[in-house]
Amino acid sequence: MPRKPANRSRAPKSIGHTSHTQDAETHGLAGECLRPIKITLLGAGSGFTPRLINDILRIPGNRGGTIALVDIDAKRLSTMVKLIKRLVEQLGGAGVWAIVGSAQRREVMADSDYLINCIEVSGTDCVDYENDIPAKYGIDQCIGDTLGPGGLFKALRTVPVFLDVLRDAEELCPQAIVLNYTNPMGMMCLAAGRTSPMQVVGLCHSVQGTSQLLAERAGVPLSEIEWECAGINHLAWFTKFEHGGRDLYPLLKRKAEAELKRAFKDGRPKNPQRTSPSAWEAAEWHRDIVRKDMMLHFGAFITEGSGHLSEYLPYYRKRPDLVQKYAREGYDGGSRFYASNWPTWRTLADAQRDRWLAGEEPMEWERSWEYASWIIEAREKDTPIRIHGNVMNNAANPRAGSGSGGAGGQLITNLPSDGCVEVACMVDRGGIHPTRYGALPAHMAALCASNMSMIDLGAQACVEHSIEKAIYALMLDPLTAAVCSPAEIKEMTLKLFKAEKRFLPKFS
Repeated sequence: MPRKPANRSRAPKSIGHTSHTQDAETHGLAGECLRPIKITLLGAGSGFTPRLINDILRIPGNRGGTIALVDIDAKRLSTMVKLIKRLVEQLGGAGVWAIVGSAQRREVMADSDYLINCIEVSGTDCVDYENDIPAKYGIDQCIGDTLGPGGLFKALRTVPVFLDVLRDAEELCPQAIVLNYTNPMGMMCLAAGRTSPMQVVGLCHSVQGTSQLLAERAGVPLSEIEWECAGINHLAWFTKFEHGGRDLYPLLKRKAEAELKRAFKDGRPKNPQRTSPSAWEAAEWHRDIVRKDMMLHFGAFITEGSGHLSEYLPYYRKRPDLVQKYAREGYDGGSRFYASNWPTWRTLADAQRDRWLAGEEPMEWERSWEYASWIIEAREKDTPIRIHGNVMNNAANPRAGSGSGGAGGQLITNLPSDGCVEVACMVDRGGIHPTRYGALPAHMAALCASNMSMIDLGAQACVEHSIEKAIYALMLDPLTAAVCSPAEIKEMTLKLFKAEKRFLPKFS
């Protein structure tokens, strides 16, 4: 982590992976919140909502306020309002927190202090198109919500809606901090940063989760490790990982090399099980093959898991034999994993909510490592913390708006100045303040820049409603370009536009 400031009484708390680095008995920051607050959560029907709200309700010393839940799905909204009211009562917040719900965001957004964005726009309607049409051109996707054909078309549906939300916020709650959880993170935040004065930060849990994973693999408590991480969302690099001045990468690389050797020797398991110690061990060395391989060849571990990561690179999914060698099931690279499972996950999530509502299962969760509640707590208590967020590379002063330009220079000096990067950020009463990282190692920066070129054209396509720029974006996509010719990319993109025409009303 970056060095602490000289004033140790004001030294920022590093959240890291909060469930492991906070004291179990406190799970919060020092001080008291000074006021009731208003939070509007957009896309409240998301399975993410109960845990996010649980985190907020568990802020020590909170003064309550209003939580407005917004979703266009009336049934899910009604269920979530009932669940959150029950959670408030369960945690002793009745009479302190007011819970309201609405299908119309403008009815409830006014005077919000925080907007949390979790919207999903026609995702289950389009996920089959976005996997099956590219597959006919040889493009094999695992998740497909950040880059590639799946990520681009999710952005084309979602970014215009998000920008409409921000325009409403500029009118109704210009003082609010916007916390975005919706993917594709890079295109969402880049489009926002270029078109809106709202203070927007993109939040992901990959930095927290990966830092803890690496600490466990090194056998050292995360709280004792000095680390630095920077890059772009889902492709940020742990450029430093040390314990007491000792570089932990030689140990991590030795372990990875031994595990990869065994995984490649065994070949891809047909049905990996975790029902016995030996099976668990086998499953472990078959996990995260792409991230381990990238660490050995590029020198540092990357924030996002192998299934996601393999889609952002031109190396691992361009031929069936490479998929067979480097991909595993589920989040470790399974072909069509998200598309095949998303409808089932939705059904299971709905059933889980019904059980909670019926009192058949308890809603009892510790506060999580998700950044939203910690940002709120740090700002309301004016107690500095350090998080990692997605912000404009030229936004040294996001209090002036993430689209405000290059005050103070670039955060990562060898990445595009008008792009979106993921860096350490300080949070206090004044809001979110990105920190300057400096220059990434050149080869790491080059890989990030290749993704940023696609993200740039994708964001332009979303803002301008441009089919032509969408085609160019996929021509620059690392995986798509590794598999297809420009003519094939154009043909495939036009087929996707035709298939999703009714979900893309602003594109003609």
